[in-house]
Amino acid sequence: MGHSQAEKAQSRERILKEAADQIRDGGLESVSVGKLMKSVSLTHGGFYGHFASRADLLAQALRRALVDGVRRSAAREKSVRTTGFAGFVKDYLSSSHRDSRSTGCAVSALISDVGRADVQSRAVMAGSIEDYIAAARLHLGDSDDSRAMLAVSAMVGALALSRVMTDPARSDDLLRSVREQLVAVNEPNEQTRSGNQDEI
Repeated sequence: MGHSQAEKAQSRERILKEAADQIRDGGLESVSVGKLMKSVSLTHGGFYGHFASRADLLAQALRRALVDGVRRSAAREKSVRTTGFAGFVKDYLSSSHRDSRSTGCAVSALISDVGRADVQSRAVMAGSIEDYIAAARLHLGDSDDSRAMLAVSAMVGALALSRVMTDPARSDDLLRSVREQLVAVNEPNEQTRSGNQDEI
């Protein structure tokens, strides 16, 4: 890669990172191309050398935000050594995850914005939702998506609602209640799997 191409790639990376951070914190409509380019010390005119349009930028920044959220979630799960479906739910529906909107799950942070966005942005997030459903199904040990879809809907919805609530204690209650209900629904399956393993 030539020097100018390497510089262009670095500039594009800076733009994407800044845009991803902005949309996680302020939503899709918080991104102004002019302000974004100024924040990374580039000219407004240079924007179209990197992206076809603002919609193209938003879709790619959204993809980056979603990927970053998955990476951070995986690192968090590893650091606290959560296991099984209970660990998956407890990690997602935690007060620390709620309080880290700009670094946590981008699906819960941006679901309303993306629901009103263009088809390109919706397609990007739809892929991440499918990934979450697949992860939940794996943790549940199910062969179909029914309970996984329920779990993901409850988790994303509860996290989003908990961030709206102004009373921290009430917000904690919401997270705890949904967490306990989801784990309780799966307890018979966990016991069955554990019992089968004991018999082997």
